[in-house]
Amino acid sequence: MAEEPQVPTVDGKNADAAKGRNKDEVALELMKFIAVTTGYGKGNTSAAGFSGKPTRSPEEYADALFQLFDRCRTAVTKEPGK
Repeated sequence: MAEEPQVPTVDGKNADAAKGRNKDEVALELMKFIAVTTGYGKGNTSAAGFSGKPTRSPEEYADALFQLFDRCRTAVTKEPGK
């Protein structure tokens, strides 16, 4: 069986917190990961054949990313077990 990866700690604290990363920076990294891996907010891409919806305007794409960042910030600041 493979061992679970351990979270690096410094003096009993999470290494990210020890490096001075605040919750907004963690939320931003989470947002970037989700946006890049899923194509969040881009809408349908042009492909051969018919497409359902036209692609989003740059303003709509930016709004979608702001909403995703707010959701990530809420998830990061949420207390464990709630």
